Amino acid sequence: MSSALLAGRAVLNGGFTKLCKGLAVVLVSGYLTVHIIPATISYLALIPARTIPFPLNLVTSGYIEQSVYGVFISIVGLLFMGRLLEPIWGSRELVKFIFVVNFLTSLCVFVTEISLYYMRKEESYLYMPISGFHGVLASFLVGIKQIVPDQELPFLRIKARWFPSIMLLLAIAASFFIPEPAAYTPILVFGTYMGWIYLRFIQRMPETQFRGDTSDDFSLASFFPEFLRPIINPIASAFARTLCGPFETSNDAHDYTLKDFGMLGSHPIDATRRRERGARALEERLAAEKMASARPAEDSQREAADTV
Repeated sequence: MSSALLAGRAVLNGGFTKLCKGLAVVLVSGYLTVHIIPATISYLALIPARTIPFPLNLVTSGYIEQSVYGVFISIVGLLFMGRLLEPIWGSRELVKFIFVVNFLTSLCVFVTEISLYYMRKEESYLYMPISGFHGVLASFLVGIKQIVPDQELPFLRIKARWFPSIMLLLAIAASFFIPEPAAYTPILVFGTYMGWIYLRFIQRMPETQFRGDTSDDFSLASFFPEFLRPIINPIASAFARTLCGPFETSNDAHDYTLKDFGMLGSHPIDATRRRERGARALEERLAAEKMASARPAEDSQREAADTV
């Protein structure tokens, strides 16, 4: 338990937003609660057999980490990725994104676990406590892909557009070697997909009347290598119609209207502006951090000169 507190304190310092710090406190509190009072895991985590009488666990399970490693990774991911997303989306939109993605991910995991039980007749799918913030972290990677797709990781030279795909590939590969992969892999898969659904079809940016981002660079097929895209496109269209209702495509490419959501789909210019805004915010923050780190050296040089 003390390790979790130290992990939280280690990253809760300068440069992070108040919202993300507050959510980090929630994650630490959830971890401590289920370890100090183990019985609470039955009510806070997603246990499919108990979800019908306790549907609230579809919401609470996303904020409960059961291991110190999970709470540490979740806090670090939340603080650093939230620091990029919140200035661009705004605090209210980030809260809405986290809540909607977390709930839809939990709902999909619930349906998946019930389906696996009926297919395999293993009671572990009904009574395994499933929880964790990693579904939201996976959706954050989708947001970063949308905002700064061409930003590269230092040393690795991997563009942000491939972060979600690489994460899912590693998660699926790891599922063959870790015990109880059903407790982790579905959350990551559905977190990624629900994050994309929200950003693709639902999110409304304050500076435009349109919803979502229908640019080709943010299609579901863009998560896959080029040779798989002809196969993925029809599947993606079928899922989009199922989840979001029938939509019509006008002759002006990328102008979509969605029956249930009103106007959908930003013009490619809006998508470009969103990416430019994200890149500019990232550059400004890096420049500010560079200036902040340079100030102590300048102050020490000035003091040395005054002494002389």
